[in-house]
Amino acid sequence: MDSFEINKIIAAVLLVALLIIGIGKISDVVFHVDKPEKPGYVVEVEQVSSSSSTEMSVTTTEEKIDIAALMALGDLAVGEKVFKKCAACHSIAKGGKNNIGPALYNVVGRQVGAVSDYKYSKALTVYGKKWTFEELNGYLIKPAKWIKGTKMAFAGLRKEKDRASVILYLNQNSDNPLQLP
Repeated sequence: MDSFEINKIIAAVLLVALLIIGIGKISDVVFHVDKPEKPGYVVEVEQVSSSSSTEMSVTTTEEKIDIAALMALGDLAVGEKVFKKCAACHSIAKGGKNNIGPALYNVVGRQVGAVSDYKYSKALTVYGKKWTFEELNGYLIKPAKWIKGTKMAFAGLRKEKDRASVILYLNQNSDNPLQLP
């Protein structure tokens, strides 16, 4: 290949590069967009406060949901089926023993961290609430997010029907099932 051919190839590559840069500059002029001085919306960041060093900080993220509508989605048969995921760590039988997790018979309406012969994480022992339908729903979405510091390493139940069904199943497995909202 002679030098004239090499010059043509180099010139073609440079011409393409200049065209690409030129088209970019021309399109910036043609399609010019003025950026606003003030943004259209403000993102608010919630500040998390910490409690004293002796108590573990317990943070809950409460979303307002219609628990009655959620519970209407539930089905006991589906709840029994989905509970098999929970049964790897929890027993549901009356008088059942604690496994990796505490026994869940009579859990709905019970104080959080109330099984006497189970060693709960500090986050659950200081939580101070009862297992209501709303609390169970929030906890079952993602336990580690609902109660920071819990040792329950369950990923959570994303589907609303699955959560409602499991809560119905837990409520049914009780001496005195609570009335549904």
